[in-house]
Amino acid sequence: MQFWKIFSKGLILENPILVLALSLCPALAVTSSVATALTMGATVTFVITCNNVVVSIVRKWINPKVRVPVYIISIATIVTIASLVLQAFLPLLYKDLGIYLELVVVFAIILARAEVFAAKNSVVRSFLDGFGMGCGFIIAMLIIGVIRELLGNGSILGFDILGANYPAALIMVLPPGAFILIGYLVALFRLIVKKWEKRQKVREEALS
Repeated sequence: MQFWKIFSKGLILENPILVLALSLCPALAVTSSVATALTMGATVTFVITCNNVVVSIVRKWINPKVRVPVYIISIATIVTIASLVLQAFLPLLYKDLGIYLELVVVFAIILARAEVFAAKNSVVRSFLDGFGMGCGFIIAMLIIGVIRELLGNGSILGFDILGANYPAALIMVLPPGAFILIGYLVALFRLIVKKWEKRQKVREEALS
């Protein structure tokens, strides 16, 4: 139960994009299609999970004064590995992601989880925390990507959904459309979190 709580908190209650509003850059830049959104989400999940594990392993041997540079070196190494794999096996998606793939190194959510959680917890707990946050990141990116591609192009993953006569909303494939959409989604998720917290409070009061 405790492990599930660590993993699941990143899915909705502490969703990196839609609740914590961290790493919004990729949510604006690479979610015009589901394919790029999913690829970026998977990449960030791989990086944040691996980095959490590395930080948890070496946390007792790191001088607190140099911990941030060590975290950044670890993140940069893992991002380089992910970039090389994408470049080798998915060159078109690698090209579509462009510079935003390298910017994963400075994503706030990755460094935040290393500092707040992995540096203070065991490897298993750190793995679950990173993987859960990564899955939450993928969920947010997919929601945004599906809505933007569907409304902006009338398709999902390149497959025509709304027909050839659909009047595509061009703004949805542009950054302003993404910004507006994310604003509405953040507001919706905040309402969901507030209702969930209210239910939990009522449940705890009833049990006590």
